[in-house]
Amino acid sequence: MVPDDPDSVSRAMYAVIATGGKQEKVVEGQRLRVELLGVDEGADVAFTPVLVVDGERVLAGSEASSASVSAKVVGTERGEKIDGFTYKRRTNQRRRYGHRQNYNVIEITSITA
Repeated sequence: MVPDDPDSVSRAMYAVIATGGKQEKVVEGQRLRVELLGVDEGADVAFTPVLVVDGERVLAGSEASSASVSAKVVGTERGEKIDGFTYKRRTNQRRRYGHRQNYNVIEITSITA
């Protein structure tokens, strides 16, 4: 789908936050899964953005430290099952294992620049 005004995409305010060793591009109202934060469901969480872009300016590095991204913890989820198998040849050593990662689901409530 092509937007009516091609510049409207660049005017949207968004931020890049770092959490759980990963960086995520977020906009206000977006829900996303992040690594467990160690807070209860319904708690408010604040992130310091790595990058903030609003219509006219781009804040990065030390300029972005004055901005903040607020989010609310909506719930928890479990990720997809990962099946692992390890073996050593010629010794009859085999091992199967599985893993499911736990995540917090957050909703971005505000981005302030």
